[in-house]
Amino acid sequence: MNRLAKSGILVLSKPDRKREIEFELQYLASLSLNQRFSLMLEKSKELRINLINNGHRETSAIIKRE
Repeated sequence: MNRLAKSGILVLSKPDRKREIEFELQYLASLSLNQRFSLMLEKSKELRINLINNGHRETSAIIKRE
């Protein structure tokens, strides 16, 4: 791995799915438990905001039939 990979940036000359997954797993393994939970909560919040902005988080309406 080169100097950029050590700073958390993976640089590949051509796409390589196996190396991307390996890099991601090494990165996640290097985090502490608190850092992993913080990352998970941050990503959950980001996903929730994206869903709200795109109209996919609205509660379903209850329609009464007569």
